[in-house]
Amino acid sequence: MRLHPSFALLRFSQRTSAQRSYTNPCHSRPLTFVTTDVIPSYRKGFSCSTTVASNKMSSSEGLIASLYNASVRTPETPSRVPEDISSKSHHAKCRKGFQNPWPSTRLDKNYCGGYHGKAIEDTVPPVVAPQFPKSRSTKSKEFRATWLGHACFYVEFPGGLRALFDPVFSQRCSPVQFMGPKRVTKMPCDIKDIPAIDIVVISHNHYDHMDYNTIMELKKCHPNVWFFVPLGNKSWFTSSGIPNCAEMDWWEERDLVLSPADSESAAKLSESSKEGKKAGEITARIGCLPCQHTSNRGLHDRSSTLWSSWSVESGGKKLYFAGDTGYRAVPKVPDGVDDYGEEFKDLPVCPAFKQVGELRGGFDLGLIPIGAYWPRWFMSPMHASPYDSVRIFVETKCKKAIGMHWGTWVLTDEPVMEPPVVLKEALKKDGIAEEGVFDVLDIGESREY
Repeated sequence: MRLHPSFALLRFSQRTSAQRSYTNPCHSRPLTFVTTDVIPSYRKGFSCSTTVASNKMSSSEGLIASLYNASVRTPETPSRVPEDISSKSHHAKCRKGFQNPWPSTRLDKNYCGGYHGKAIEDTVPPVVAPQFPKSRSTKSKEFRATWLGHACFYVEFPGGLRALFDPVFSQRCSPVQFMGPKRVTKMPCDIKDIPAIDIVVISHNHYDHMDYNTIMELKKCHPNVWFFVPLGNKSWFTSSGIPNCAEMDWWEERDLVLSPADSESAAKLSESSKEGKKAGEITARIGCLPCQHTSNRGLHDRSSTLWSSWSVESGGKKLYFAGDTGYRAVPKVPDGVDDYGEEFKDLPVCPAFKQVGELRGGFDLGLIPIGAYWPRWFMSPMHASPYDSVRIFVETKCKKAIGMHWGTWVLTDEPVMEPPVVLKEALKKDGIAEEGVFDVLDIGESREY
């Protein structure tokens, strides 16, 4: 194996985690930080992890994804934007790159961006084989989300759009596959099992959200797919041989039109056209939205590319994908002290989510992170706790939500199965039903909305 000359070795360091402050008692264990160096020229062939048994896609079914010609354009009539959008306050003024422009993002001086917890868990989420539809129609009314682990979702919109979010199908979320955080659950399927993918949405460039091997396999299995990425990430895709990539700044939008490649395809996909649409045509609006996080794939590119949340609207349904985000910065507190208690009520919170709700809200479904949050004094600026997640759900005005960013890799110190338990506590505290509103799924499970 040949590595880029400037990155010969990954550096490890260890620190001690803070004591727990949540009321529910859980094991405390040391937090291990891994500096995630990027290896720009490192190219390793895609190696499939062990997966559960799944329905394989036939070669004829694989043609579903190539029936369309895609066009991507800036909307003629864009959605509402903040009044101060021209200030570009998230663009760093004294250096190249980006920043979180809010007091809620105080970043602890010890934060180094790469980390993983010590995997000592005996219990992990169940994994089931996803049941993907073998065909699609532009007349379909189904709105269905399938959780494929961590932050990866496959979403089927009414009218036929198929979207994949933050896909990582490698065994480890790392620059290399011989070290770094390893899956604690099996992959529910392989990329080749997914019959149609029109767009892939990427929240940021951390290895647990943007994986080279996965992207290359997507390119192989779905060569016409379009990638939507935050500002500064397009060059990574084009250098990897992927021309179908649209990069966007916060609050920017793109309209996607998928037109049948030929009249025969149009006839198969739609018997009649809707007003203002050609027969068999699929349309979508993709919006890049703010969140509170950071980016890097190496030692010297901290925050050089943007991070974001996303909205996707198609077939009369509207989805919010929160990506990877924090909500507020929490100080060190004694064990057993609730960091949402009265004495912490004035801690600054990220204003972006309320703004998203006011300007773009009314989402039918939100995909919101609930894990990788402990210790809070360290992780809170970048990763939401379940209590934070409920506030994000409320402020973005989502009707329903699914919890993500948990149960796949041990990245931080909370037990693997803790996030769903704490989520129910947080929902109850906010007077929201503990089931049926903001839920979690088994890996590979689908739910219709």
